[in-house]
Amino acid sequence: MVDPEDQTSELLRSIKEGGASASEGLFDALYEELHGLAQRVRHGRAGETMGTTALVHEAYIKLVSGKGLDPESRLHFFRTAARVMRQVLVDAARRKLAGKRGGDFFPVTFDDALHPGPLPAAKLLSLDGAMDRLAAVDPRAAQVVECRFFAGLTVEETASALAIAPRTVKRDWRVARALLTAELAEEQG
Repeated sequence: MVDPEDQTSELLRSIKEGGASASEGLFDALYEELHGLAQRVRHGRAGETMGTTALVHEAYIKLVSGKGLDPESRLHFFRTAARVMRQVLVDAARRKLAGKRGGDFFPVTFDDALHPGPLPAAKLLSLDGAMDRLAAVDPRAAQVVECRFFAGLTVEETASALAIAPRTVKRDWRVARALLTAELAEEQG
């Protein structure tokens, strides 16, 4: 049986070398996992900006057509995919809100059990802005949020993806949640 890590690494190498069929092979090999990742990225957070399948396809096209795709591992590839999916959702939310403003109050939390439903596009944009400001102050904490909140990675997977200790992930996760929650609460006024 072929190890998924080895198969993914080989396909990624082939893509970097210009292998035209490698991109399709990678998509076929990882489709189910990318679809699951898209569901985690969207679940309770993305509103009605884009369907899961459309998100997978658009994000994958951005991933393989963009310059600089050089993942170190399968886990790094999925972390990058989660970031691209977030960017695709934010772009879709911006398009949806063009010309619209306002909306009902809907708090953003970082506790999955408290998400009563999809996050409206306006709130997704607020969260994205808060993430950008967090990244300016503490880039590693922002990466931890991307891994934990958007990609749905565990503490251990996040530690592996970022090459840091699980204890550091937990600390950065606590700090980032506190900063983002405070900033979003202040923004809601």
